[in-house]
Amino acid sequence: MSQLIIDSFEGFQAYVGQDLGVSDYHKVTQEQINLFAEATIDHQWIHTDPERAKAEGAFGGTIAHGYLTLSLVPYLWDQIVQVNNLKMMVNYGIEHLRFANPVKVNDEIRMHAHLANISDLRGTIKTEMKVKIEIKGEKKPALAATLIFLYHFL
Repeated sequence: MSQLIIDSFEGFQAYVGQDLGVSDYHKVTQEQINLFAEATIDHQWIHTDPERAKAEGAFGGTIAHGYLTLSLVPYLWDQIVQVNNLKMMVNYGIEHLRFANPVKVNDEIRMHAHLANISDLRGTIKTEMKVKIEIKGEKKPALAATLIFLYHFL
């Protein structure tokens, strides 16, 4: 995987309508799921009880919280694009978010990013990234969304 480097508004502008890249795969472990459950106080058994999930669940074992999968976006994004000369970056919003396929324990996921649009809001750059998090060996992605970031360059 080679990371794209962007240093300015013009740098982003050159990639409008294009794929920006794909992250490496990341394995989602039961330990990570349990830590997320602790952090969010969401201990639903389908996530945290492997025996019950295997016996009663529809997926043969535990699955990651959908929001855990979403929370991995910054980690995966940093593998795709390095944005330099920043004063600040703000997560501004998420549009059209769909959790299309559960991430099972020990699944490997990666993110594809596509720059759909950018605009200059009086010096602040608004980017709209279409992302998909795919699960290794699955046709249907774990999630798809349009992420909106605001970049304040120096």
